[in-house]
Amino acid sequence: QVQLVESGGGSAQAGGSLRLSCVASGSFFKIDDMGWFRKAPGKQRELVAVIPRGGEANYADSVKGRFTISRDINTVYLQMNSLKPNDTAVYYCNADVSFTLLTPTHGYWGQGTQVTVSS
Repeated sequence: QVQLVESGGGSAQAGGSLRLSCVASGSFFKIDDMGWFRKAPGKQRELVAVIPRGGEANYADSVKGRFTISRDINTVYLQMNSLKPNDTAVYYCNADVSFTLLTPTHGYWGQGTQVTVSS
């Protein structure tokens, strides 16, 4: 069983900052990619940023230069600066987890944390 627990959501004014954290716990071999997705009302879930294990991060064009993803083994962070009202969404943590050396990874999701940006 794998659990992803997010924290750090909340409200901010446009131009402000928030920092999200997500800790993965449970019994597993390792985590490959960890990332953040978001879902705004009336829109589909979209990738915000992803960081591979030991690799370089990738970002959605809409957040490049404003958001920074970082990682500490089984914890992933999202530093969000220069927030805009259209960043308002529920943010979900995602982790690709493997349970042995040779088995494929399985994707797990956190419960989501609300981020609201007011103008």
